[in-house]
Amino acid sequence: MSAEQQHRDGQAADPGPRSLAQALRERDDASLGALLRSRPDLLHPVPTDVTQLATRAGTRASVLRALEHLDRFALQAAEALAVAPDPASYQELLDLLAGDDGDEEVAGALPATVALLRERALVWGGEDRLRLVRTARELLAPSASHSSPTGLGPSVAEATSGMSPGRIQAILTAAGLPHTHDTVSAVAALSGLFADRERVAELLEGAPEASREVLTRLVWGPPYGQVTAEPAAHLRWLLDRGLLLPTTPGTVVLPREAALSLRGGRAHRVPEPTRPRVAVAAERKPQVVDAAAGGQALAALDTVEELLRSWDEGGPAVLRAGGLSIRDLKRTATVLEVPEPVAAFWVELAYAAGLIASDGGYVEEHHDRHDRPDADAEGYEDEETRDARTRRRSGEAEHYAPTPEYDAWRDLPPAERWAWLLEAWLPGTRAPGLIGGRDGRDRTLSALGPGLDRSPAPEVRRRVLELMAGLEPGQAPDPATLLERLRWERPLRSAGPRREQPEPPRTGVRPAYGGGVAANDPEALRTKLTEWALLEAEMLGVTGRGALATHGRALLGAEGRSEGAGAGTAAAGSPRAAVVAALLAPLLPEPLDHVLLQADLTAVAPGPLVRPLAEALGVLADVESKGGATVYRFTPGSVRRALDAGRSATELHAFLDRHSRTPVPQPLTYLIDDVARRHGLLRVGAASSYVRCDDESVLDEILADRRATALRLRRLAPTVVAAQADPRTLIEGLRAMGFAPAAESAEGDVMIARPHAHRTPPRTPPAPVPDGPPAPDTTLLTAAVRAVRAGDRAATAPRKETPQAPGGLPRTSPADTLATVQAAAMTGDSVWIGHVNAEGAASQRLLAPLRVEGGYVTGYDHTADEVRTYALHRITGVAELADEPDGAEPAR
Repeated sequence: MSAEQQHRDGQAADPGPRSLAQALRERDDASLGALLRSRPDLLHPVPTDVTQLATRAGTRASVLRALEHLDRFALQAAEALAVAPDPASYQELLDLLAGDDGDEEVAGALPATVALLRERALVWGGEDRLRLVRTARELLAPSASHSSPTGLGPSVAEATSGMSPGRIQAILTAAGLPHTHDTVSAVAALSGLFADRERVAELLEGAPEASREVLTRLVWGPPYGQVTAEPAAHLRWLLDRGLLLPTTPGTVVLPREAALSLRGGRAHRVPEPTRPRVAVAAERKPQVVDAAAGGQALAALDTVEELLRSWDEGGPAVLRAGGLSIRDLKRTATVLEVPEPVAAFWVELAYAAGLIASDGGYVEEHHDRHDRPDADAEGYEDEETRDARTRRRSGEAEHYAPTPEYDAWRDLPPAERWAWLLEAWLPGTRAPGLIGGRDGRDRTLSALGPGLDRSPAPEVRRRVLELMAGLEPGQAPDPATLLERLRWERPLRSAGPRREQPEPPRTGVRPAYGGGVAANDPEALRTKLTEWALLEAEMLGVTGRGALATHGRALLGAEGRSEGAGAGTAAAGSPRAAVVAALLAPLLPEPLDHVLLQADLTAVAPGPLVRPLAEALGVLADVESKGGATVYRFTPGSVRRALDAGRSATELHAFLDRHSRTPVPQPLTYLIDDVARRHGLLRVGAASSYVRCDDESVLDEILADRRATALRLRRLAPTVVAAQADPRTLIEGLRAMGFAPAAESAEGDVMIARPHAHRTPPRTPPAPVPDGPPAPDTTLLTAAVRAVRAGDRAATAPRKETPQAPGGLPRTSPADTLATVQAAAMTGDSVWIGHVNAEGAASQRLLAPLRVEGGYVTGYDHTADEVRTYALHRITGVAELADEPDGAEPAR
């Protein structure tokens, strides 16, 4: 027995429910919970009864969201129902999807698809009376102004609704049909002709070749075209026989019945009942994949650290509209030695992880000082926050800088630092790949600026990893088939109902409307989001050589960040972060406490260095190259930098001797001693500035040098020379001349140039933009179903006729109200009450009173499914329940 036969046999010939509300009311609790789970927007707020649930399920916003979450075949089934008669039988739907020749795959997949559409309350009705929700039909059905997503146009009845009776009768004559006495029968006769495949074929046997060519071009849509006031003969032949019907002046359409006959009864050119398979592009050993991913994860950590270290003393300025300027992004890319788009990704990742922020801009304004995180109960603000607030008031430029979380992140083990970054990347909605493009107002999108959030990004990112996890370990997916799979699973993702784009102008029939891809094309966005997800996963070390690594698979486990938790909290305590860090840790090399000094004034770090060594070496030497091993080069400038930071030559020699596995080369010893001997020989202070030196010959040499002309030097004493330049410019000028001056304080002491780390006030990481309400948990679903059932029982309970107050509430006198609820409390009966709360909101409640005392009535509220207490003075009136028919149970 075939699948569709089993499906038909499993359904009774019963016409089924008469409304969506009745269909939902007949469901069991599990089915109702499945609906609320698949469409969580219906839960906010929880519907009071089934009627309200059905009404909310039919709203345009909710239906559109439900359509967006259908796969391609389910959407094709809904589109086919939109062009089918209302209601349609299961067999009619099958015929539209499988066509006259049938399709076993379609027949096998359709029962489950119809069940899915029913579960999501998009389709209701019995087996022979399938109905698409009215709002969905309005979104997907064709009309006189636009075609269906299937490419079908309006029916003959819809297209001829404004046509004169004489014209319709003329079409009947030209098509070989007899005259009728009324327009309704004429339209029915023409519809019957076009729906008959054999009669349409006979009609077209006498058609000119050009006419058949026009129909061939229109049959799969769009079915609209334009004709001139004097159409060509082959177009006139089609117009006379109703194969082209006018819709608006100059616009014609191929009627739906004729198009289906020419298509062989198929609503879609290619039904897609089977999800595309993700092909394997390459196979590698899992150990190779994990090793490559681990190396890339380490490189990712180094890149983020380099970025934050370069902004440690204060980063780029914040643009007035927010974000980084193009120039600052280029500078950051130069520092990181990566292309600008890649630099933008690392900047955005650090921002999403809460490691960088604006020092005065990204502040949540709180009107209550006790709720402000940077103020205590007395309204005290810390110094840094007060300075940032002062800068904003004074108009001083704000800058990006590391946050206090950066210091906590930097002290974590490497694997935990990587997990911290991944906890921000996976659910993040900002799309760095958009940077440099244009928004809807033709403004450039900048890094860290507004307009980069795309709510589908987390779902696409996670789904890409899930599809990769579905392959065997070590298998790398083919990106093209991966993208095709995503398109099948979410054909309407953020795109709204699909509309066929008009084809280029045709000979004789021109398109009614122009085409073109919109600037913010959802299809192009989905493609880019998929490509970016693959690239970002590779850069972060989630994948290695195109395949998902072992620690990457762990990202798809239990959720990490709890609602409202910061990135640091999530990384430190989430189960997922702990598992991921434990899997990654063995793949990362242990930090080293030594380097290899070489005779060419370089030091080789054969792996990552412990933090104190890396920081000290970063001051004493310049990084020459990175990779598996980092090469540092010692120069006079780098040694002078270490001396400026307060290190003496003796300390530098001891430092190198302690951390080098090779003897300290003699050239390096000479370099340190030579720079130290000249360091501080010249002293620069502020006069406009001055230079003093105990060796008069050195000052003579400076004054005789032509390069000193721009400094406008003047000798004040044998050992003192004044300058018009400021001290910083004077120091840089003397260093350019080959000297090694040192700055001095007002007391004449050498000033030590130590880097000053700049931090923002405490900041909250940017919250992802939600793509709708969160998925409800089991507890919420159970409570919601109970509340809907209770409210429905209360709403459908019959009651006796009684005077009503405005709004339909029962109205009785206070004495009658008190007497009725007291009697109900004694007998255990339920009554209807009208209630007005303190805010003035009126409602009707089905109450079973338990006790009445002190001006209050306490009882079981069937509407809320809980015990509640109501003030008697807020009850507008009471109505008793109507007598139940024999055999019926009273409401409980």
